[in-house]
Amino acid sequence: MSAPNALNSGEPAGIGFDGDTVTLVEGASFCLSDRHGDVTAGCSHGLFFRDARVLSRWELRVDGRPPEPLSVQIPEAFAAQFISRRAPRAGLADSTLLVVRERLVADGMRETITLHNLDGESTVVTLELHADADFADLFAVKEGRAPVRGAELTVVNDELVLHDRADYIRGLTVTATGDPAVLPGSFTWRIVVGPHERWQVDVVVQPTLANQSVKSRFRSGEQLESSAPAQKMEAWRDTATNVEADHATLAEVLRRTESDLGALLIHDETGDGRPFVAAGAPWYMTLFGRDSLLTAWMALPLDCGLSVGTLQRLAEVQGRRIDPITEEQPGRILHEIRRGPASEDVLGGTVYYGAVDATPLFVMLLAESWRWGADEGSVRSLLPAADAALMWATRFGDRDGDGFIEYQRATDRGLINQGWKDSFDGINDATGRTAEPPIALCEVQGYHYAALLARAELAEAFDDDALAQRLRDRARTLRSQFLDAFWLDDKGWYAIALDARRQPVDALTSNVGHCLWTGIATDEHAAAIIDRLSDTEMNSGFGLRTLATTMGAYNPMSYHNGSVWPHDTAIAIAGLMRYRHVPGAVQLAEQLAAGLLDAADAFGGRLPELYCGFPRTEFPSPVPYPTSCSPQAWASAAPLLLVRAFLGLDPHVPKRQIEVSPALPQDWGRLALTDLRLGNVVVNIDAYGHDVKVSGVPDDWDVVTAPR
Repeated sequence: MSAPNALNSGEPAGIGFDGDTVTLVEGASFCLSDRHGDVTAGCSHGLFFRDARVLSRWELRVDGRPPEPLSVQIPEAFAAQFISRRAPRAGLADSTLLVVRERLVADGMRETITLHNLDGESTVVTLELHADADFADLFAVKEGRAPVRGAELTVVNDELVLHDRADYIRGLTVTATGDPAVLPGSFTWRIVVGPHERWQVDVVVQPTLANQSVKSRFRSGEQLESSAPAQKMEAWRDTATNVEADHATLAEVLRRTESDLGALLIHDETGDGRPFVAAGAPWYMTLFGRDSLLTAWMALPLDCGLSVGTLQRLAEVQGRRIDPITEEQPGRILHEIRRGPASEDVLGGTVYYGAVDATPLFVMLLAESWRWGADEGSVRSLLPAADAALMWATRFGDRDGDGFIEYQRATDRGLINQGWKDSFDGINDATGRTAEPPIALCEVQGYHYAALLARAELAEAFDDDALAQRLRDRARTLRSQFLDAFWLDDKGWYAIALDARRQPVDALTSNVGHCLWTGIATDEHAAAIIDRLSDTEMNSGFGLRTLATTMGAYNPMSYHNGSVWPHDTAIAIAGLMRYRHVPGAVQLAEQLAAGLLDAADAFGGRLPELYCGFPRTEFPSPVPYPTSCSPQAWASAAPLLLVRAFLGLDPHVPKRQIEVSPALPQDWGRLALTDLRLGNVVVNIDAYGHDVKVSGVPDDWDVVTAPR
């Protein structure tokens, strides 16, 4: 995701990978706590809403002491049960009081606290809940520089009311059942729990903006299954394709993929509830250009509507003017949206546009969504945005007129690197020297090439043959220029970039896999690249390294210089399967996929944003990257791209055609997609090895099962 300088920073604050941090996420809200369920002041934990920390302290005490943790259960990404016991009294080894905190996150938080007396004698309990807020900006918390200040706390009608002392715009109300004694900053219950009886209270945390409560999504006494987040998740599962696999790890990963994408789903508050996916928890619960577009692409087999909602939302905030502070330019697709209290200071506004790849990816996804059955009216309405995006590529992206899109930040506040490897040191040559901007990335030229062909296909479909021909001519010219300028014949790979002097930046990186994915590579080049990616300098055994071990900047514990990113490896696998006719492509794709699934198994069925790139021969399990996001959108969606790539699944709804040419890894066994929605058609696909059965296809459709 990104580099220092705040924004989507490449060196986020540590949140713990030793089981001490529990992350719950739902839409744009998330909560980080310890395994007790407590949020302790002075760390990066808290409840976050709209990019601000609205709870910086949330601590439960039983008879003056923290309860002893026994277990944490997380039935959904937005819900948890913290199971504890009252600390044993002096001289005793056991406790007879069970303490359960059931937490639900959704535009606020609800916590149900249950005390269960397992003894045959009544017990007296003093229960205290301490709360405070600092309303710190997400960036400040993430970077460990949150201000040391509390909120203004008052008690109004037995409710705890907290306000941001800085501007009074943000606030919070905390209400509780059970008739507690309420003081500024605490709730206290003194109760007697009878023998073998239970006692329970509900505590609701509701954010406020400008003294107006955010619409509550909690109802008193409701069960988890009937809560608003659970209903949203159920609606998502009802509309999403059902994917089944014989391979146990793949099946578990796909179940987690569906759950995590549902939890990261945000419904547009400014329109008609159109969905898009937040980039990832804990720090990126907002709309991103690159992340949201690639996630929507990968998730097409689950739900095409996600891509349409993402495109529509991005088009609404597409660049209209030139602003060097936010790096807005006409036609440019944003990098990220933020709504925290420090957004103006960090981003220059709530929207920052410093991404070089989101704009061509927008055009690519529009045409792909059309092929997968997006409503023609919606696609046509987005054509002006696509044309503006291609105009940006020519007018602003290609700043020196050499035919390539390059980037250089407009001010010292912007991201230094603006591709997907956007950490400050993410682009370097074979010796480790950092490239000087303006920088033209290899994968971005591939995206631009694919975007030109995508828009040409739409033009031809909508009866503009002249435009289609012009765009295809531009694509051919770009490809020819790219092959001449980026191919390193003496090395056998594409340069990661051209630098300020238009010289190749010659490091061997995973970026070349993106060039396979977009089809800009020749078969001859692809064959050489496959040889290089197959070597242990790039293949870690758990996926593709971002940088080869033989390069000067290689560090397996770095963010972009030797780590493994699941989405990046998945894109490379999709690229290899595009060139499946080239010797070695399928074999390498299978090896990389097996490594990813083994990594997912080691991480409990959920692929994190990234992990360290140590060789599997050195450590038999993948080594976590300590500040990796999990769940993270494109990592969660990556398994779906594997499924699509090995199925050879390529529908074209406007042409009434579906291509399925499977080449499933042998150990996958059977793979089935049921209730796959392609426009108004619902089909089922059942595949094993190279065999496939497609049912539900209308008579006037063609089913193509031979590979292209």
